[in-house]
Amino acid sequence: MKIAFVGKGGSGKTTLSSLFVRHLVATGAPVLAIDADINQHLGAALGLGEAEAAALPAMGEQLPLIKNHLRGANPRIASAETMIKTTPPGEGSRLVRVREPNPVYDACARPVELDGGAVRLMVTGPFTDADLGVACYHSKTGAVELLLNHLVDGRDEYVVVDMTAGSDSFASGMFTRFDITFLVAEPTRKGVSVYRQYKEYARDFGIVLQVVGNKVQGQEDLDFLRAEVGDDLLVTVGHSDWVRAMEKGRPPRFELLEDVNRRALRKLRVAADATYEMRDWERYTRQMVHFHLKNAEAWGNERTGADLAAQVDPGYVLGESVAAPA
Repeated sequence: MKIAFVGKGGSGKTTLSSLFVRHLVATGAPVLAIDADINQHLGAALGLGEAEAAALPAMGEQLPLIKNHLRGANPRIASAETMIKTTPPGEGSRLVRVREPNPVYDACARPVELDGGAVRLMVTGPFTDADLGVACYHSKTGAVELLLNHLVDGRDEYVVVDMTAGSDSFASGMFTRFDITFLVAEPTRKGVSVYRQYKEYARDFGIVLQVVGNKVQGQEDLDFLRAEVGDDLLVTVGHSDWVRAMEKGRPPRFELLEDVNRRALRKLRVAADATYEMRDWERYTRQMVHFHLKNAEAWGNERTGADLAAQVDPGYVLGESVAAPA
């Protein structure tokens, strides 16, 4: 399952996504975790030291390698240089699987040891001095979107993406790349404002959206969230001594996480797994093409000097059974 964690800055989405990753790994599930936030904190939340987290390879810096690998033998793509963040796969493209070894993982992913196993972690990379004042953050997350367009995951395989804060992901088509989106919301007016934006923007795209109430301290907070988000409220999370210790760099064994929070994580997994039967690969591919054509017309054709609409393979549908060249 492809799972996104979104929310306003400071809502706790990175903490919740890291806890969910730990929960999945502890059950033996294969997990690919991706930090697509401008503030790169997922590595630290998964237990990496400051120097280790800073040393993670940035996907944005490996974009030529990623493009060359994914292009494969697709005859509709003249060169890797004409690929943009929305380029869809077609006959001859190389696809990426959660469990496989491949050059993209070799260059961009690193294993992070957790209780009960390891997670494969990838990061977009932070802004550099050269980016400041001249680059949009979507130039960084474009590598993630391109990867997700070519990624095929099956039952009991998980891709967990810690998204950029707020509703910023709607500046691209990446918000449609997930089976389920968990929106982390605090019980405040600002906390639910991102929910309203997400709900409105996602309305026409079949997005499965569930709210995780965070920093909930009592019945008044719970009542507020229920009144604001209704049936989209899936579960709430309160104070955690385990999380506080983790944030100080001294996480206890994961099995010592409070029972109430362990139950909340199990509920998230049940909700994610339930979306497997709802998968519609034709709609998924159609939305991919929709955003590619929009980006091609808006800026891609001019930037690459090519007609990027020609990259669309009209008979191609991405899916678990699709074969791809080695």
